[in-house]
Amino acid sequence: MPMYNGVAEAPRGNSPDGPDQSKGPPPRDSRDLPSLMLSSCYPITLKFMDVGYKVKFENRNKGSNIKRVLGCAPKISDQTQERTILNGITGMASPGEILAILGPSGSGKSTFLNALAGRIQSSSFTGTILANSRKPTKQIMKRTVLVLSEGRGLYFGKGSEAMSYFQSTGYSPSFPMNPADFLLDLANGVCQTDGASEREKPNVKQSLIASYNTLLAPKAKAAFMETRESGAGSYNSEEHRSSSDRISMAAWFSQFSILLQRSLKERKHESFNTLRVFQVIMAAVFAGLMWWRSDYRDVQDRLGLLFFMSIFWGVFPSSNSVFVFPQERAIFLKERASGMYSLSSYFTSRIVGDLPMELILPTIFLSVTYWMAGLKPEPGAFLSSLLVLLGYVLVSQGLGLALGAAMMDAKKASTIVTITMLAFVLTGGFYVHKLPPCIAWIKYISTTFYSYRLLINVQYGEGEKLSSLLGCSLPHGSDSASCKFVEQDVAGQISPAISVSVLIFMFVGYRLLAYLALRRIKA
Repeated sequence: MPMYNGVAEAPRGNSPDGPDQSKGPPPRDSRDLPSLMLSSCYPITLKFMDVGYKVKFENRNKGSNIKRVLGCAPKISDQTQERTILNGITGMASPGEILAILGPSGSGKSTFLNALAGRIQSSSFTGTILANSRKPTKQIMKRTVLVLSEGRGLYFGKGSEAMSYFQSTGYSPSFPMNPADFLLDLANGVCQTDGASEREKPNVKQSLIASYNTLLAPKAKAAFMETRESGAGSYNSEEHRSSSDRISMAAWFSQFSILLQRSLKERKHESFNTLRVFQVIMAAVFAGLMWWRSDYRDVQDRLGLLFFMSIFWGVFPSSNSVFVFPQERAIFLKERASGMYSLSSYFTSRIVGDLPMELILPTIFLSVTYWMAGLKPEPGAFLSSLLVLLGYVLVSQGLGLALGAAMMDAKKASTIVTITMLAFVLTGGFYVHKLPPCIAWIKYISTTFYSYRLLINVQYGEGEKLSSLLGCSLPHGSDSASCKFVEQDVAGQISPAISVSVLIFMFVGYRLLAYLALRRIKA
């Protein structure tokens, strides 16, 4: 299990604590150099002294049930034991060195690396870990990374550039592998030389040293000298802040880009799996057949279709998105604990990556159902209905994300989102108009209510044309049941501008709640 603390030789003449960072602007990012060489500009000397760690466990042999009843079995507190995982480990890793921690499975290698990375905060941990003779700070931790061997962990390095370096030296793996593992193999003299005899095999170690001195060392030294020269002049606080801001923003966008690519690759298979696409298409076809070429004056039938769309595209996206964060909890905590990215870059990449995936299926659904059901045959009406439906889908997705992030338990979150959507549907305005005062307030936080009112407004406006067709403007016409139905379900209640404003507020608010819920999780 290799642990790297820089790959280039540390510049001579510095104190053991590394270069003086008390004055001068921070080093500028050398984008033309591989990330493997950047550690030469930030030398870190890592020391660990008397590192120890113990875990507590309970002895399973707690005596028989009869002994416990008679009081002969020892107390549970007496059965708690400690097992030593790490004991008095002391050492140092200097810049430019490669330190390999070797041992059989279960010997504590991963635990030791977690301790060095600051991921063990238990009272059972003892010892001292120093970076440049001080306790590791946030700035130091941002310059280090713990690459996990399991899961789908991210590594914000340039592995392809590392492989290109190996190829330039005449060595390259015969199959894709971790550059760190390949370098460790080469350092131990393990390499593939097809058709070469023992005498013809090169000295791998000497070849690597010569290649480094020829290829990487000049660039590393040039980058370091440029850093020293940039810090030799007078210090300007405004330049310092602007340079730091540029570096921070560049790092943020780099994290965002990589996380977005991963999110798109994952969500592509989740959003467009065969069963989900089949479900949406069949729902669209069945709805189109049920309301096939419905008449404009069949108000109740058409309102039933509009409310069905509100139910389906409220429950469907919220039920799917509620699992997003609970399913990623384990890998999210590991990556965040290693300092691989900021929470804002992770959350933004997830939100942006979900947008195109969530909008394609409802577009297909409405394109099929709208024209089969014979709804208002105007392109403007169709586009307006599509915008309302897509906005409603994004709001419902945000609701699922917020509940999932707050619960971080898939079963609990799924139950809560089902109950919430049930309340929203029942108070959405189709089943009951006069709600009991104790629950009437739910209507005004119901996403279904606002989307349903907007879909009605697209088809019937304020209901003047429909009232004229039904003769509601004639004497005694307003007393008919159909006219009362139009007055209650089609006309009035709430203006479209208010409905749009509330849905926009919900779109932002639910995602903000999800972000705040993720922030409270300790990495």
